[in-house]
Amino acid sequence: MAETFQSRFGGAAEKTSAIFNPKRLAIARKRRGYTKGELASKLGLVPRSVTAYEAGEFPPSDETLTRIASILDFPISFFSGDDLDEPELDAVSFRSLSKMTARQRDMAISQGALAIHLARWMDKRFELPVCSLPDLSHESNPEVAADYVRQHWGIGQQPVRNMIHLLEAKGVRVFSISVDAREVDAFSTWKGNVPFVFLNGYKSTEHSRFDAAHELCHLVMHKHGAPTGRQAEQEANKFASAFLMPRGSVLAAHVPRFIAVSELRRLKKNWIVSMGAMNHRLHELNLLSDWHYTGLCIELNKRGYKVSEPDGAPRETSLVLPKLFASLYQEDGLTRSRIAEELGLSVTELESLLFSLVMTGMSGGRVTDKKPGNPVLLTRVK
Repeated sequence: MAETFQSRFGGAAEKTSAIFNPKRLAIARKRRGYTKGELASKLGLVPRSVTAYEAGEFPPSDETLTRIASILDFPISFFSGDDLDEPELDAVSFRSLSKMTARQRDMAISQGALAIHLARWMDKRFELPVCSLPDLSHESNPEVAADYVRQHWGIGQQPVRNMIHLLEAKGVRVFSISVDAREVDAFSTWKGNVPFVFLNGYKSTEHSRFDAAHELCHLVMHKHGAPTGRQAEQEANKFASAFLMPRGSVLAAHVPRFIAVSELRRLKKNWIVSMGAMNHRLHELNLLSDWHYTGLCIELNKRGYKVSEPDGAPRETSLVLPKLFASLYQEDGLTRSRIAEELGLSVTELESLLFSLVMTGMSGGRVTDKKPGNPVLLTRVK
């Protein structure tokens, strides 16, 4: 391979002391949102050089690799590990795929690969909850599917107080998306028998909860790939609405037929949803006329509530991750820096996977905020 590259571009063959993994370079580049040409330009190389590196035709020299690591902000060790399991595009359900650019999509998927890398590192050390998501790919009615999942999990008609805790308890691995774009809401995927959900930590709690329920629909109803596109997104929205605001509990609330915005604001707190979602659900259940629903939509927009949610709920955080990091620190002395080093990641990259999910005070890896009474969701692997 070295002779082929040299004959095309001239010059001495480059030498790399470590075993270079070209697939990891591609993931790191996409994670930072660079095209091959943009990375080559920053390196002062012709675009074909980066193409050759990623194709495994020829590895970069130690000097070039050092510059690559600096530009992409990844430790040099990251580029010499085993292949990472990157989510396949046709197996990923994006919350707003139609609004995303290819660059944003690649940034999100590459971060998903890093999250799966972290999850498997965790699985070697802890026994986490096994997946208990039903396969409802045969069900075409989202409302029926949402009701079935609630019955399957034994949560009845009551409001879900914490979506992240619920998903984690049912075996879903939940991580943050750190892509600076409103278009990247959330996405989900299966890896073997393990479901993953990725949430945008910059969104309001109410919107993030809806995203989580939306992705739950994709995991249970669209596991085998169909339907896709707009139909799948519409089904997921209906599922999320029904899952977070069950028909029985909403009807039991005896909602006045001519409610004002103030009443809508009161109601949405019970189910911890946005005012827009509450308004839509009431209309969906024929508790609001078309005229009244449209009027409330206009009023919510006038007050800016579609952008800034009033009376925002407290941020939902992970129950598993703080316990996991506390155990690693207390029993093994592993700080965040040590964990990042073992994964071949920077501390910043590690924390981007946990952003908004671990809001506790952490010092070197120790979790200082402990909440008694929470169920234990993980045990150490012996």
